[in-house]
Amino acid sequence: MAVIHAADAMLQALGGEAITILFPLLTLPNDPSAQLGLQDPGTEEVSFSPVAVRTLNTPSTGPRRQLEFLISATSVAQAVISQNAASADALFDSALAVNYDNTLFRIANATAEYFAGTAYLYKVTAVE
Repeated sequence: MAVIHAADAMLQALGGEAITILFPLLTLPNDPSAQLGLQDPGTEEVSFSPVAVRTLNTPSTGPRRQLEFLISATSVAQAVISQNAASADALFDSALAVNYDNTLFRIANATAEYFAGTAYLYKVTAVE
């Protein structure tokens, strides 16, 4: 697990920012209107840290801003457990948005970086 600790230290040195990712609430009230979809179940914000943020070039006809979030595998593993997700891929697939600098971004892609079979870093590309 030394590679995970090294990646965490690198992310901390590169800015060590924090982001939140919005997820739909999984539990619905026992109210019939909620079960019919008439009531918004709400969202839950999960914090991820340390994170390094990079601005990516965007084509003139593309999104206004495109960011790449380099997220610690440690915080992703904690979120997988807290959100009861089957995997990190399932976690990012269920996400509604990334909240960074009071702006919401849609997740376009999420991939893991591996060393010796261990995921040590997640690269999440998001667009505004």
